[in-house]
Amino acid sequence: MKSQWHGTCDLRLFKSSRSNNKDVVKTIHQAKCNAPLKVMRVFNDKKDGRCEIPILHSAGGIVGGDQLTINVNAEEDSIAICSSVAAQKVYGSRGRSKLNPQGSWANQKCFFQIKKNSDFEWIPQELIVYQGGLFEQNMTVNLDPSSSFLCVDLVRLGRTAAEEQLGNGVWRSSLEIFRDNNQGKHYEFSDRLELSGEALKSIHGLEQKPVFGSLTWITPKKIKQKDLSDLLVKCREQRAGLEGFMTCSLLENGISARYTGSSTQSARFWFYRIWSLTRILRKLSMPEYMRIWPMQENPSRDTKCPS
Repeated sequence: MKSQWHGTCDLRLFKSSRSNNKDVVKTIHQAKCNAPLKVMRVFNDKKDGRCEIPILHSAGGIVGGDQLTINVNAEEDSIAICSSVAAQKVYGSRGRSKLNPQGSWANQKCFFQIKKNSDFEWIPQELIVYQGGLFEQNMTVNLDPSSSFLCVDLVRLGRTAAEEQLGNGVWRSSLEIFRDNNQGKHYEFSDRLELSGEALKSIHGLEQKPVFGSLTWITPKKIKQKDLSDLLVKCREQRAGLEGFMTCSLLENGISARYTGSSTQSARFWFYRIWSLTRILRKLSMPEYMRIWPMQENPSRDTKCPS
């Protein structure tokens, strides 16, 4: 039996003290990784100096017992997007071993420290949980009131093309976002989910649909509620022409969107459109596909960057 594998990735993001363009201050990075995690070539050649960080899981997939830890320290005035190089696979664990028929959990923990006037986006490619796979992810974010955090989760439960379902597997997720104020640390947003058993079949769950996705955006405190309300209307309009069931709602300082259906492409397209709208609201550059992403289609519809 394979021994437990604990992979780590520690990232520090900070403003460069030098730039060839006086109008653009680039975000640069420092990284320290242990296998199977590895940071691939990083780019920061965008017009706004945003740093693109692709993280590679160098093994063929995640098996029961594997532990992954990602720590990101986004320092003051840094702007970055972090993604995975490829869709991640979680292999089946239950019923695979006579010594441990109940299987072993794989776990990924992310700790993000996002400091003053920073903008961090966590947009990994989708996770595919094989039949009998056990996977839990825990994300903790400490966000400065002046900063922004956007994250996307997209998971396929079972290998649909092989007519496989999740079966007795389980996918769990925990997202906790904190902010500091005069009274100390307080919750900005908390979200806990488990997809397994009856939740996969129920009309209040996935109704046998294999794809689940979520997008969460927490804004800087200075964003006005009127602007967020207008954004919500636009996000809902962007569902047009896409397959699946999509909902979007307001948070105290942000928005939360959900997708259930059969198409990871439709989920990605809708989330991309929402992502674009968040950039436009803040008068930032239009998002572009990272070089590592395989999608070639244009999901933007009529969404345009402000002149």
